[in-house]
Amino acid sequence: MARKTATMDAGPGVSVEDVPGLDRLPAGPALLVGRRAELAALRAAAARPAEGRSRVLVLAGRPGSGRTTLAVRFARTVAADYPDGVLFARLSTPDGGRVPPARAARRLLEQLGADVAGVPLPGAVEDSRDEPACVALREALAGRKALLLLDDVRDAGQLWPLLADEPGCLVLATTAGPLTGIEDIDPVILGGLDREASGELLGDLVGGTRISCDPVGGADLAEACAARPAALRLMAGWLRGNPKLAVTDAAKELARAVREADAKPAGGAKAAGGVHAAGETASGGKETARGGPGASGGPGRTKGGALHAGAGAGVGAGPKAGTGADGRAPGGAGAGAGPGDGKGVRRPAGPARGGAKRGERRGGTQPAEHVSAPAPEQVPAPERPGRPGGAGKPGTAGAAAGCAVGTAGTAGTAGRVGSTAEQVESAAAAAAAVPVTDPAAWVKPGPEPAEPVPVPDNDPLIGAFTLLYGTLSAAQARMLRALTLAPGQTADLRTASALVGCPAPEAATMLAALAERELLGAEPPAADGTPRYRVPGRLYPRLVRLRESEDRPAEVELARARLLERLVRLTESARALLDPAGGPGPDPLPGPLRLRSAADARQWLLGERDVLLGAVADAIGQGDLDGSAGRLVTALLRALPLTGAAAPADLYQLHEQVLTVAERHGKPRRAAAALLNLGDLQAAAGRWEQACAHYRAALEHARSADDEALCARALEGAAGCYRALGEAVRAADWYGRALALRQAMGDHAAEARLLARVAEAHTAQRRFEEAEREYRASLSVLRRLGDERGQQVVGDALAELRERLDGGW
Repeated sequence: MARKTATMDAGPGVSVEDVPGLDRLPAGPALLVGRRAELAALRAAAARPAEGRSRVLVLAGRPGSGRTTLAVRFARTVAADYPDGVLFARLSTPDGGRVPPARAARRLLEQLGADVAGVPLPGAVEDSRDEPACVALREALAGRKALLLLDDVRDAGQLWPLLADEPGCLVLATTAGPLTGIEDIDPVILGGLDREASGELLGDLVGGTRISCDPVGGADLAEACAARPAALRLMAGWLRGNPKLAVTDAAKELARAVREADAKPAGGAKAAGGVHAAGETASGGKETARGGPGASGGPGRTKGGALHAGAGAGVGAGPKAGTGADGRAPGGAGAGAGPGDGKGVRRPAGPARGGAKRGERRGGTQPAEHVSAPAPEQVPAPERPGRPGGAGKPGTAGAAAGCAVGTAGTAGTAGRVGSTAEQVESAAAAAAAVPVTDPAAWVKPGPEPAEPVPVPDNDPLIGAFTLLYGTLSAAQARMLRALTLAPGQTADLRTASALVGCPAPEAATMLAALAERELLGAEPPAADGTPRYRVPGRLYPRLVRLRESEDRPAEVELARARLLERLVRLTESARALLDPAGGPGPDPLPGPLRLRSAADARQWLLGERDVLLGAVADAIGQGDLDGSAGRLVTALLRALPLTGAAAPADLYQLHEQVLTVAERHGKPRRAAAALLNLGDLQAAAGRWEQACAHYRAALEHARSADDEALCARALEGAAGCYRALGEAVRAADWYGRALALRQAMGDHAAEARLLARVAEAHTAQRRFEEAEREYRASLSVLRRLGDERGQQVVGDALAELRERLDGGW
């Protein structure tokens, strides 16, 4: 099969190997055709002068439009302009989950080489921009020239906290929905490919001769796919598996599959090849079908400067929609999916709430291509000093990026693209706008995150997936369904073989075959070179419904249990390699699964940390495999600190999971231990009030368990917090209570330490005689213990106290 590089300009003369961070980017398909106009628009927007903050580019398009692939290729072409490297983070999960900005900021800090151990824990802040990790990221980017590629941004509330006050940085965000609230962004809208590019893509993937011998059939197939790259790739894989089928028949088969998917009821019936009706959620409801018909391909702006779909990048991808008197489309794609009138909507500040839970979507019954949504209410922005009403500013991303929801292109007009000259002219006009110079004037997004943009029922992507899924072997189909259980829907041969219970080499073969057929996306390999793959978000909901209909619940639970036990063994093996003196490791794993050295173990733990943490969160969230999840938490708490790069936020998350399980099963002793660890982490971050609350909660659990040692530990921790907060009286009281318990237990080392702490509290209250008495009592205990170093420390404190008293203190 013929393959070639994308038809685009090369980079600016610096080899890819010289740019740090490019190896973190998704591998993506080797073939990329067309998109010259969109690339030209991105380059022109990147050249726009920036003042006061990082430049922001938005690449918007419906699922399957190839926005991530194009963003990665653009990043590679301009990476040499950003010598401090390329940073990459996904801001949503394939199941539609919303990644909090603080978590994304910590991962970006690690890519910068910053010490995340010094980043404070997430806190209860009113504005996500004030999260410690986000603040640390913006500080770390000061004075740097770095490119941040933020993939699959759900809402502006995720993007806003990551924008640095550094004009030398460039942020490229991909999104399927609107990003309302951030000013001076003209998104590049991705529609379908043009006719030439569609034919070129099919020819290279299927075989040039087969397509060139039937140009009409190739054009019909491209039109049936709405010229969307993902659908074209899936259909190309289906054609390769059916070498005797005429290309003309492929378009008919695709149309049939789409009709059958539309005709299925919403109660869980299967479509062709076992796929549920495409608009159903995992819970049986319909997904929201956003957007209306594609907007006009001609240039034009909405009121206030917001671009219609097709105007932001010169891409018109659907039939021409009707427009109102003010030039706006009546709804759907042309009007955008969120409020915005070109002025920027400023809403009250507040914490961005989490995304929708897995399987939950808002109601809706009509596919996007059939219904034009009413135009959203336009909310005027408040006036700001020197900028009344925001008049004259370019349109917001909300009014323009919302167009991407309905611009995939439909049959008959798929992928009509304006000329490259028109694209550059449009981008140059946007670049001439005056940038915002006051960071305080950037429009803060509202607190409500956007819902994930669904793939509607009659989308050709669903029909193409249905056909291709029907050609898989039973083992391949089972593997594909099982990968929806993988943490973050990312897997390699180690995790995939555990999920399906097959040998590792067999799992590796199936993963490679599924990726070859465009059903999995290639991820950057693991540190030891092991290939890694990811379930595309556009296919995840369908695969979940297939799993629910074709796999028995007992089989699913067994697969999850096998995965957890595999991760426990791998983590314990890594711990044994990093700390051989810490105890024996588990029985050796089979050769292809084994970690070979301490360096491999460290790299595996750090590289798979998100997978491991996600596995714990998934298991404890479902609550049916607490035993295996608890063993994995214990193994991680022992292994991660050995890497020397354990982030406090990750350890905090693990201890929170321990607390959840302990309280669920009524184990107060374990709950008290978890709360003590959480308090220690908060105290180390200097958050004394939060730490004190954890210690007091631990005291209650310890009392119910009748554990004096834990009670004394909690009392001492709370006393230390009061001491740090300057409450000397309460500190002395709580130290005294801890001292009484330690004396009753006969713990003389702790008794000596607490006597000195009580003396310090008395000194802070200027009760010098009591302080001197406690210091002398501490010295007496230390002499009995023979602790010379302790005697030296306490003796110095006593001598300092006497010296100050003699000096009239």
